Amino acid sequence: MNAVPSHTVLFTPSGIRTETNEGESLYDSALRAGVDLRSICGGKGLCKRCQVKLSPGKHAKFKVDVLETHLGRLTPTEKKAMAEGELTEDRRLACRAKVYGDVVVDVPDDSREHETSISKKSTQITTDINPSVKLYMCRLAVPSLEDNPSDAEALSHALEGFGVHAKAVHSVLVKLQSVLAQNERSLIAVVRDGHQVIDVWPPSASDVYGAAIDIGSTSVALYVYNLANGTLVYEKAAMNPQIRFGEDLMSRVSYIMMNKGGEHKLTAAIQEQMAIMLKEAVAALEIKPEQLLEVTAVGNPIMHHLFLGLSPVELGQAPFTLTVKDWVDVSARKLDLGLSEEARISFLPLIGGHVGADTTGAYLTQIDTMKGRSVLLVDIGTNAEIVLSHKGRVAAASSPTGPAFEGAEISHGVRASIGAIERVRIDANTKQSKFKVIGYDEWLSDLSPDFSTHNITGICGSGIFEVMVELANAGLIDESGLFVPDAAPDRFIKDGKSWKYVLANRPENPITIKQTDIRAVQLAKAALSAGVSLLSEYLSCDAFDEVLLAGAFGTHLDPHYVVQIGIIPGASAENTRSIGNAAGMGAAMALLNVDEKTKIIEAVTHIEKLETAMEPKFQGYFVGAMRFPTAPVANQKNKTRRRRRNTQERS
Repeated sequence: MNAVPSHTVLFTPSGIRTETNEGESLYDSALRAGVDLRSICGGKGLCKRCQVKLSPGKHAKFKVDVLETHLGRLTPTEKKAMAEGELTEDRRLACRAKVYGDVVVDVPDDSREHETSISKKSTQITTDINPSVKLYMCRLAVPSLEDNPSDAEALSHALEGFGVHAKAVHSVLVKLQSVLAQNERSLIAVVRDGHQVIDVWPPSASDVYGAAIDIGSTSVALYVYNLANGTLVYEKAAMNPQIRFGEDLMSRVSYIMMNKGGEHKLTAAIQEQMAIMLKEAVAALEIKPEQLLEVTAVGNPIMHHLFLGLSPVELGQAPFTLTVKDWVDVSARKLDLGLSEEARISFLPLIGGHVGADTTGAYLTQIDTMKGRSVLLVDIGTNAEIVLSHKGRVAAASSPTGPAFEGAEISHGVRASIGAIERVRIDANTKQSKFKVIGYDEWLSDLSPDFSTHNITGICGSGIFEVMVELANAGLIDESGLFVPDAAPDRFIKDGKSWKYVLANRPENPITIKQTDIRAVQLAKAALSAGVSLLSEYLSCDAFDEVLLAGAFGTHLDPHYVVQIGIIPGASAENTRSIGNAAGMGAAMALLNVDEKTKIIEAVTHIEKLETAMEPKFQGYFVGAMRFPTAPVANQKNKTRRRRRNTQERS
């Protein structure tokens, strides 16, 4: 009897990967793998809530090639749902779609039972309020035969009374006389950059708004401000839909290189996401789209290029040439974001091919703090970006840490969502683990009375970070990263020729840490550590006055664990602190104050860029940073295993 073929199914944005038998439904695969997928009919095709999107193409990062035919044909249920407007043409019902080959499918926000826990909350910023768009209430004189200037001239004259020398753009000229006639020659003039009247409104109580957006490779954050007083009035975060084309940046570039028209798909995905978020903000604030006139954005170089419709292919290969790195202004209508034709999108300047506007934004929030001091600013993500100030000089670099710290490439790694382990402790004596799970207040362990009732989906980035340190501190791995199963035989099970540590001993599908997981973390931490060492050597900096952790991931890291894992050489728990989503807040500062914009444009020209991948000493620092400093020294048995592993890797 022939065995039923099996295929790989990879769900994004969770990153959950599973094997499924040919002919099995996506819904059954998701249910078995613990994917967060909505359904209230139990997969019977009645509720239409289990909607997913197939991502065809060559996914080099996932090592799968996906064809449209890898899912079965549309079923009558799906065709009926499309005809009735319940299902769009780019979606499938997971409970009806059968698997006939390897597939990568995205589970959209509205198809998830729980929202992903995205920590890109705003933090306090201090800046003067001096936006590029301001409102002026004007009353124009009634013309006569003796004194009859054009209405455009009369508007400019009225603005001169405020010390503003501005002229109306064409779209204003089209409606100017109509607005004046309907409002007894009174209006609100909307002036940009002190010299352009970009709109005129009836003289009612209206405010003008602006948005700051942080386009990360994993998530997107939106912050909307009242430009008149600088008040934050709305904020929202969502997953970056580009994840379905690749977990990290290079895999997305690879997708573009391997799939014709791939860049257009990725650009459309992020622009559509931003349009949705802006539309939701406008609706929530009960304002008109034409009141939201300025959007200031940050993002890494690849996100920057894709959002603006620029090809990122050159950034995937040396010498990593940017299309543009200066401050960029573009009309919102060219990006199809659903705003008025006079709305403007601005992107902060980039520093280099792998150090983007997100780093620029973070640096803007700390530029005064770092001035004249030895301060290290680090944003830990799939591509860690580093800025160091020392003795009046500032240098920046990036390190290819990969997605391990965000849960990808980890056997039970998941995004930070309900059910993910986010904190870990291992008793040094009993070797018993306990952990905190997103969505639950209490600490859990295998011994908890109601342990089996909790939905534990996997382990997210902060949990991965902590479990590595806890394994080292408890002597369950040695300094080289190899397991020491003899230290706790009841917590280890065989994994082929290796071992895996049981973190959460569920009766079915326990949450475990594999040797390959430790290796992935070692590679990530060594890459960042090597980048920091190179920058420190470049600026002859022997010690830091302060270490600043930026970004959503950095927000969740305990400084003590940062020090103990050895990811930032020279850091101490006392001088390390989190500064939240500094990239997004930098965008907000540039949005609210044109002087901040001028400041960062000038400051970026003085930042020295170091390309770590091209530095001869990088490999030496990298190898030296692989060890876990708090773990016991490897015994002879583990040294032999390590030599065998190194030999196998070289071969």
